[in-house]
Amino acid sequence: MQKVRIDRVLALLLASLMLLCSLGACQQPKTPGAKTLTVTVVHGDGTQKEFTLQTDAETLREALEEEDIIAGEESEYGLYVLTVDGETVQEEQQEWWCLTKDGQMHNYGVDDTNIADGERYELTFTVGW
Repeated sequence: MQKVRIDRVLALLLASLMLLCSLGACQQPKTPGAKTLTVTVVHGDGTQKEFTLQTDAETLREALEEEDIIAGEESEYGLYVLTVDGETVQEEQQEWWCLTKDGQMHNYGVDDTNIADGERYELTFTVGW
């Protein structure tokens, strides 16, 4: 009789532990990524906001989407960025987000930009084609 109770107690403990782990209590805390990027957003009103990202992402798009900084529409060339840090451009008013790297024009989109540790990018609200 004693053995049956111990088996039931052990089974109950094991089931409880499995439930806690499935709810995330057994997961290790998220460690910062191997790469650190700085992204400066220049809004339409001229204000700036700087983001420091720590990521293991391969592309700029992945890193920015991990932090919910950008959103847009899929196109044949990748993501067409329409919203950055909560501000959305109006295409009919010739507004768009200009991506630069270290202050220089960057001829690639966020999908095609592979990232490395220490890089700096800027997304600037721009008017006019």
